[in-house]
Amino acid sequence: MRIKEIIVVEGKHDTTKIQQAVEADTIETNGSAVNKSTLAMIAHAQKKRGIIVFTDPDYPGERIRHIIKDRVPGCKHAFLPKQEARANQAGRSVGIEHASKEAIQASLEQVYEVYEATPLESQIRKQDLLPYGLIAGQGSKARRKILGEYLHIGHTNGKQLVKRLNMFQINKEELDQAMAYVEKKENIYE
Repeated sequence: MRIKEIIVVEGKHDTTKIQQAVEADTIETNGSAVNKSTLAMIAHAQKKRGIIVFTDPDYPGERIRHIIKDRVPGCKHAFLPKQEARANQAGRSVGIEHASKEAIQASLEQVYEVYEATPLESQIRKQDLLPYGLIAGQGSKARRKILGEYLHIGHTNGKQLVKRLNMFQINKEELDQAMAYVEKKENIYE
């Protein structure tokens, strides 16, 4: 699979792993302190070919994602579930470099473009999430985790979930469908 956009990753090990899974060019941020020259390169690449931000599913990866989103509008985002980014089941180390070729390909097939403005009629509000038990209740964290994996939007806390759903323009109908999946998945574990 050849990727048109340039993929932004954190380091050289991520680049190696991406290139084993797909044919793509990368830009490496070399850590969570993304410097001005790297941001300028990302902005230029966005204008020329487009960008897919594909960072590790951890705090530094999310920090990089937010810095790029704020400074380079219109980037696409790919998310890798944490369990697919672990070095081993017991390991604490998480990153793109630990993912399988298949997990990387699946994540890149589910790329989202971030839109800054969402039409009001499709916006999800905090009160829309309450009946689903996604915020402020027992099991809400687990439900958000399953939902984030299903929608390929990453894991969030309750406050971030509303923002992320709207950022990716997920409407109420899509949320209903996703929650049907979440409920089935929960029943398997009970």
